[in-house]
Amino acid sequence: MALDYWQLPYYGLRTTMRMFAALAASLVFTLTYATLAAKSKRAEQILIPLLDVLQSVPILGFLSFTVTFFLGLFPGSTLGAECAAIFAIFTSQAWNMAFSFYQSLRTVPKDLEEVATGFGLSPWQRFWQLEAPFAMPGLVYNTMMSMSGGWFFVVASEAISVGDTTVKLPGIGSWLAVAIDHKDISAVIGAVGAMLVIILLYDQILFRPLVVFSQKFRVELSMSKFQEQSWVRDIFVRATGLRRVMSIPGKIIKAIGLLRLDWMGEQPSRAAWGGRKAAVAADIVWYVALAALVAWSFWQIGGFVSTALSWADLAETATLTIITMMRVVALIALATLFWVPISVWIGLRPALAEKAQPLAQFMAAFPANVVFPVAVIGILKWSLTPDIWLSFLIVFGTQWYIVFNVIAGASAFPNDLKEASENLGVKGWIWWKSVILPGIFPYYVTGALTASGGSWNAAIVAEYVKWGDDKVEAHGIGAYIAKATAAGDYPRIVLGVAVMSIFVIAFNRLFWRPLFGFAERRLRLM
Repeated sequence: MALDYWQLPYYGLRTTMRMFAALAASLVFTLTYATLAAKSKRAEQILIPLLDVLQSVPILGFLSFTVTFFLGLFPGSTLGAECAAIFAIFTSQAWNMAFSFYQSLRTVPKDLEEVATGFGLSPWQRFWQLEAPFAMPGLVYNTMMSMSGGWFFVVASEAISVGDTTVKLPGIGSWLAVAIDHKDISAVIGAVGAMLVIILLYDQILFRPLVVFSQKFRVELSMSKFQEQSWVRDIFVRATGLRRVMSIPGKIIKAIGLLRLDWMGEQPSRAAWGGRKAAVAADIVWYVALAALVAWSFWQIGGFVSTALSWADLAETATLTIITMMRVVALIALATLFWVPISVWIGLRPALAEKAQPLAQFMAAFPANVVFPVAVIGILKWSLTPDIWLSFLIVFGTQWYIVFNVIAGASAFPNDLKEASENLGVKGWIWWKSVILPGIFPYYVTGALTASGGSWNAAIVAEYVKWGDDKVEAHGIGAYIAKATAAGDYPRIVLGVAVMSIFVIAFNRLFWRPLFGFAERRLRLM
């Protein structure tokens, strides 16, 4: 791949098309997966732990198997490589959106649910007329974050190397990969400049109008003094022909939402299952089947890795996973202390949020690979400890999950509650403790949870970095999986991903899930 600057616009277009294709797939995934998890207790017991794992497993852990699958599915065609790249980008976008939508569905105000019941809305109508609109502000901000998250891992998706298989597709990501291999700083700067232009374009053309549109669905009794603006939206409003064309999708969605679809009715009552005893028996069968599935999964994984690895390898991966977990927890805590106050300050000032939106997207999209040369050169020149200084690269791209979600929470905070706190003279720490922190807490939990998962994901590119022939490695499960992937060592890849998945599920079950439950029970709008 030649670093021809005249090709940058074409490469940028190819990357953008892949990212929007992945974003469309992520939206479909979100509306189905998150809704099923929020509506079905039994489905939730499988889907949410699975989502915990999927958002935390490094992308190269997926690519190790999916590249071979897609290339074999379309032999002799670039379509297989394109599908592998789009799937890789999808894995960096979908989980964040799904968690946001799931959290919103679980925290719909009870009074609005009672109104929907009073109007006799079917589950289908309730979803389109109440739940999806209520989730819209958070989903829009998390969609922006997901788009930026796709940029963060675009190098891994367009320049894929697994064992002896190497695939480079035309795009900004593969351009950056070649520039880093050749130590070409000017080419790296050119790619970052092209990214900035692309982000500004789709922010103004797509996301700014969506943010303005989502403000219609804020839950409040009084209107804010400041109204979000978008010059693109103004053009469509003033141009009659364009307005009529663009109103067609809205009319279709509205018509879909008005369908009753009684055949998708309520879940059967316990009486319909034959009474309480039958319901308990059904629960027992379900849990036994779930336990059998887990046991079978462990059996298959153990059988695969035991042929090439030993108990010492298991102990090594467990130790490395604990090291990475301590690193992730410390970095999320630091990011929380730094970014929550700033994000609240921005979110409560719509005029400032409007100006900060494209900058935040660019910073979130800024690929960590660009920082790697500085990190490698600095660590080698001053003989720094990689275990400490490479750690900050993990949170470099994932801290923005907290920023976007807290800004969304502060922006969606009801204006009437803000006016009430002002009239009562609530200020200082009492205002933080009793007003704004409870108001944004559900959004923060979503952002911190996805930032935690993203940090596990980022560890694979941040704990093992290189600049040309120079390599720097930190101790951790990310470096372990990265080296195994580069060597095509599938048993170690499976073992590393499996052990990390167990730790992620346990940590999320013991820490993040209780916080989710607390936000759902105590901090939802009533």
